[in-house]
Amino acid sequence: MIHNSLATADAKASSIKAFGAIVKVDSAVFMSIVGKVNDPLVIRAQEKIFTRVVNKYLTTYKGLIFYTETRENLSLPAAAEIMKAERILIPTS
Repeated sequence: MIHNSLATADAKASSIKAFGAIVKVDSAVFMSIVGKVNDPLVIRAQEKIFTRVVNKYLTTYKGLIFYTETRENLSLPAAAEIMKAERILIPTS
């Protein structure tokens, strides 16, 4: 049992190293961050979770990755380069 716990802890640590720091923010903060960048790159995925649609967005700012989820589509700036993804997977702690 202890061996499993150590393996799980090691896997979580490895996933954090692989993904870097991901900061979950609400959509208003996310839009504020995107607005601070001249030519932002935004990754967007639309996923159906049970009966509802969830829009997930990622962008980077000052070396950090920012992430938000919303039921509504965000009105991204015209200067934003938007890349569509099938899914966005965020490691949990």
